[in-house]
Amino acid sequence: MSQLVSEGAMETAVHPTVTGAATPEDKQVEAGLRPRSLSEYIGQTKITNNLSIFLRAARARREALDHVLFFGPPGLGKTTLANIIATEMNAPLKSVSAPAIERGGDLAAVLTNLQEGEVLFIDEIHRLRPQIEEVLYPAMEDYQLDIMIGQGTAARSIKLELPKFTLVGATTRAGLITAPLRGRFGIIAHLDFYSQKDLEIIVHRSAEILSVEIESSGAKEIARRARGTPRIANRLLRRVRDYAEVLSDGRITQTVARRALDEMEVDRFGLDEIDRKLITAIIEKFDGGPVGVGTIAATISEERESIEEMIEPYLIQIGFLNRTPRGRVVTRAAYKHLGFPLPRVEQDALAS
Repeated sequence: MSQLVSEGAMETAVHPTVTGAATPEDKQVEAGLRPRSLSEYIGQTKITNNLSIFLRAARARREALDHVLFFGPPGLGKTTLANIIATEMNAPLKSVSAPAIERGGDLAAVLTNLQEGEVLFIDEIHRLRPQIEEVLYPAMEDYQLDIMIGQGTAARSIKLELPKFTLVGATTRAGLITAPLRGRFGIIAHLDFYSQKDLEIIVHRSAEILSVEIESSGAKEIARRARGTPRIANRLLRRVRDYAEVLSDGRITQTVARRALDEMEVDRFGLDEIDRKLITAIIEKFDGGPVGVGTIAATISEERESIEEMIEPYLIQIGFLNRTPRGRVVTRAAYKHLGFPLPRVEQDALAS
């Protein structure tokens, strides 16, 4: 079952510098940077406060924590929280990736090997196949596994008792999770983009772990361009460290950070080449929209899923893109930031 083990999100064709998808380097470094407990976790205060209560109650009753579903853009800490839940419950953690579970037998093998109280983390849970979900329902609800023995008229079903376990699911596409599966999670939490202040704290913490000397102004510059995502903040910190070591004295100042990020074409809003390419395509080829995401994907030669999961959420968050029933529309703020003149309709409206 080793092929089922997963430590990150799906691979993506999108430029990796400022997307939340984990790169191979991220997977190697993140283990040392991740907080080990809720007290060390920075940001997502409402979620951590609620989790703290739920965990304390479960420990007091000596029960497995109810099943948990985390959803939100990649790189915000869903995997980290799954690890923290296991640590706080003093329980083992088993991680699998939904696309790697190809047959019901794969999932059955995982479930029957769980220990009492163990945490099972399923990444990209929205990609489970329907027949796999059918196996999962009784396991989540009754801690039982239905197995068919024999074929045809001689076939019969037997039930295997499973140990009490906690399923932690993570997804970037909550809307793709079926209602029956969603309804079996007792705790559902949405992870949102981080504030700049929280990201500055994360950058300082990571710099200390990596033995990097950093000034407050340097941490602020990195946090400002990190798209509200801790994984991106840590990735930019490592790249800025390279510039500081090669072109300066190793200390990350605002000047060093700004030069490094400018050289990497990560602007003051955290936009990179692919973001500007997407916005520019909508403006120049579709008069600012509305235009469907499938058309956008074909125009800029990116996968539709990558656009919806990696690029759009942040552009919508900062007010550069609107999602309408007719398609995507570029906002006035994006026109201004990229230096494009407003559409004629907008100009006429302002003049009148």
